[in-house]
Amino acid sequence: MKINNSERLSFKVMDKNDAKDLFELDQDTEVMKYINGGKMTTMKEIQDVYIPRMASYTNKEKGWGIWGVTINQSQEFIGWVLVRPMEFFSDEPEFDNIELGWRFVQKSWGKGYATEAAKHIMQALVDNKSATEYSAIAETENVASINIMKKLGMQFQKNDLHKDPLGDLQVDYYSVKV
Repeated sequence: MKINNSERLSFKVMDKNDAKDLFELDQDTEVMKYINGGKMTTMKEIQDVYIPRMASYTNKEKGWGIWGVTINQSQEFIGWVLVRPMEFFSDEPEFDNIELGWRFVQKSWGKGYATEAAKHIMQALVDNKSATEYSAIAETENVASINIMKKLGMQFQKNDLHKDPLGDLQVDYYSVKV
């Protein structure tokens, strides 16, 4: 699946060759605040944990993976949008419910890039009939991410423990059926 450029942004599925961009994004404690309490990721963790984890759910035909986001005008990498089945790392992944997530460099915040990217990618998935539901999770205090979820048409479903091999987290679940 290919995702065409949006007005300001371009997209590509990330892979092991993007380790440097993944690493640099995770070096800002504010970016990591609602991911793991602000802990920066090491390059060893990127190589040994995150690259294999990303590879496990990447499926270019279905549009699953981490979509790197670049500003068209400057070709600057500013972040990514995650696309994978909800509960992918559980015994019962939800293949018809696609999880969207995002992580962007702090200097890009407040400019609508994350919303534009998530909305554009979600629309491409909808047009491709990839799923009937789209969901996202965030800590209740992560107001910026929750605002993006609402702009995607998602509505609050529940606050619950999200189980993940990298650590469980109490989060708000939002979703929209298409």
